[in-house]
Amino acid sequence: MRDPLTVLTDAFTSFLFGKVETTRLPVRTSTGQAQAVYLPTAAPGLGDSGVIIGREVYSGKGYIYDPFQLYGQQLPAPHWLVLGESGNGKSALEKTYVLRQLRFRDRQVVVLDAQGEDGVGEWNLIAEELGITPIRLDPMAALDHGIRLNPLDPAITTTGQLALLRTIIEVAMGHGLDERSGFALKVAHAYVNETIVERQPVLTDIVERLRHPEPESAEAMNVAIDDVRAWGLDVALVLDRLVDGDLRGMFDGPTTVGIDLDAPLIVFDLSHIDRNSIAMPILMAIVGVWLEHTWIRPDRKKRIFLVEEAWHIINSPFVAQLFQRLLKFGRRLGLSFVAVVHHLSDVVDGAAAREAAAILKMASTRTIYAQKADEARATGRVLGLPRWAVEIIPSLTPGIAVWDVNGNVQVVKHLITETERPLVFTDRAMTESSTDHLTDDALRAAELEAEERAAAFMEQHIGNSSESTVA
Repeated sequence: MRDPLTVLTDAFTSFLFGKVETTRLPVRTSTGQAQAVYLPTAAPGLGDSGVIIGREVYSGKGYIYDPFQLYGQQLPAPHWLVLGESGNGKSALEKTYVLRQLRFRDRQVVVLDAQGEDGVGEWNLIAEELGITPIRLDPMAALDHGIRLNPLDPAITTTGQLALLRTIIEVAMGHGLDERSGFALKVAHAYVNETIVERQPVLTDIVERLRHPEPESAEAMNVAIDDVRAWGLDVALVLDRLVDGDLRGMFDGPTTVGIDLDAPLIVFDLSHIDRNSIAMPILMAIVGVWLEHTWIRPDRKKRIFLVEEAWHIINSPFVAQLFQRLLKFGRRLGLSFVAVVHHLSDVVDGAAAREAAAILKMASTRTIYAQKADEARATGRVLGLPRWAVEIIPSLTPGIAVWDVNGNVQVVKHLITETERPLVFTDRAMTESSTDHLTDDALRAAELEAEERAAAFMEQHIGNSSESTVA
């Protein structure tokens, strides 16, 4: 029961000022109309520890990403796939990401640079800025005491050497080795490793042994020596291309002394190799396995392996199998693999569809720049993107991308500092990217237009839900 004094006070107040409390009737409206009443909201970010990429288009918040910080609860694997047509900002993203990662003392990066102009790779400016000399693999320079990587380097285990030799041959032949050819290669490799101890074995030794097999190898299998020689003939012809053919000089000698595998950035310049030739996947296989056995070590460093034109890896069943093993092995030792491709159809419709699917599954982070509508729909199906993200991809302007980090999907504007700009926008990038030619006002106008378009998509596909009651 209320206190009489309180009742008297309330009655007097109501007499002077009118009734204090009012009863509001419910208002029926839709979420599309009621959203104007509430402050804008955005999905939670990825945390505040790591490398800043730019800002989220919808919320304006800073977007920070680091696979090593997120690995575990938020990210099941540290590997990353970057997709998009030329001229939309993939190259700028990769370069700024690497530069910002290198500010951490425990980071180390290897780049396979398959593009370039004026006789140097696209990463040459960044390498020069950091005081690093790229490892330039060039058949012509190799003949004049250039860089060599030895597939039979003692730093690689004998099992790894044999697997690498098989991959080289299978990539060049376009099919797997049969049992007879595989046996001839195995016995030649075993004999070379057992008998050559005073120096590094080289491919010439394998070719010579395939041409002239030892009688003991034939006797062990109870076959004629001529049969063993015939079995190894095709293998010898393929390896001869690395010894005395168009790829000679790069892999037919001891590994060049002085390659600094402890440098913060290691750039393999493959720009002198024809990107459409069989040489490129062979090169990537050799470099990948050589790095696996000489670079990745249990020393608590966080390593990033970035591959331009990665379809050369993923589109070859034999090379993809090697890298699939590397990715599984590298997760235990702090390796983040970054694959950069133009179109997902280059991968999923290729000869290595099964291997490509396995590698894509390991990539828990996917960044998609502008694509044509049909390509965007195909990408969305393969990667399981939400409908609104698929529909917005064709309208993205350069520098803006859809980021999918293990299901956390955001639209992100990549930001570049004035210090980074001269290193990031090489001559090649400037000819491809329209954003570099815009004035600041025009660039901001393009950004605002993209943001408005994105907001319209969000309102249309997410904001319009069923009618609800708001009291």
